[in-house]
Amino acid sequence: MYRSVKLKYKIVADSSCDLNPELEEVLDVELIPFKIDVEDKSFVDDKNLDVNELIKAMHDSPYPIKTSCPSPGNFAEKYKEGDSIFVVTISEQLSGTYNSALLAKKMTLEEFPNKFVHVFNSCSASVGETLISMKIQEHIEEKLSNSQIVEKVETFIDGMKTYFISEDLSNLIKNGRISKTQGLMANVLNIKPIMRGTQDGNIEAIEKVRGSKRAFKRLVDIIGETGVNFSDRILAISHANALQKALDLKEDLKKYNFKDIIIVDTKGLSTAYVNDGGVILAF
Repeated sequence: MYRSVKLKYKIVADSSCDLNPELEEVLDVELIPFKIDVEDKSFVDDKNLDVNELIKAMHDSPYPIKTSCPSPGNFAEKYKEGDSIFVVTISEQLSGTYNSALLAKKMTLEEFPNKFVHVFNSCSASVGETLISMKIQEHIEEKLSNSQIVEKVETFIDGMKTYFISEDLSNLIKNGRISKTQGLMANVLNIKPIMRGTQDGNIEAIEKVRGSKRAFKRLVDIIGETGVNFSDRILAISHANALQKALDLKEDLKKYNFKDIIIVDTKGLSTAYVNDGGVILAF
């Protein structure tokens, strides 16, 4: 009896949802791993992943990385464990995960028509998914109805901002998100593109700044120019092997009086996107 009550509500996310040990203690979200292939090496993006080993493999390989999203069966297996299931996926523009989760919903409701399943397209990644999962749990604890939770979380997603800076552009070049010519010029001139998530969940470069310090300083200014009410928002920062940068950003962004600022390490998929030294922010 106790087990069924505990599992009435369930939050499921793909492994792009980056967490720290503190969040793992308080956030009741189950992660389904991506698979990442770098040449002949395969990595499963779960708790056993050695991120530094992944970074080394990516650095040593001239070839694009390949990622495999969780299958509909992977999602459907998790949907069996709750009555009301809320699912968070990486942006539909970046992966087939959203469609995989939707297909799993269809399969599940055919077998268990009384379940409730809603799949949120985060239109983001990494800490964007983290914040969405936190928002879902907040509304569950407020005892809102399923439809109220969906409405409030979709509104939150519509207003969420995501930015990132990659110190190493090689993965973006290998995977065709930046042309080889642009990448070569950026490396020669030490240009750091400031990237953001678009409203529909794609990625765009909004400014190109010479030098890492200048880029991060400009990012702080850009965030200040968004005009949102920071006191109502949690800022989440994820970093790939770049804790000091994340701490410095946290210090620089304190002036905006966010409700809270959290820092997490990127896991496999997010590391594959921003590469060694990269930082992602969402609020």
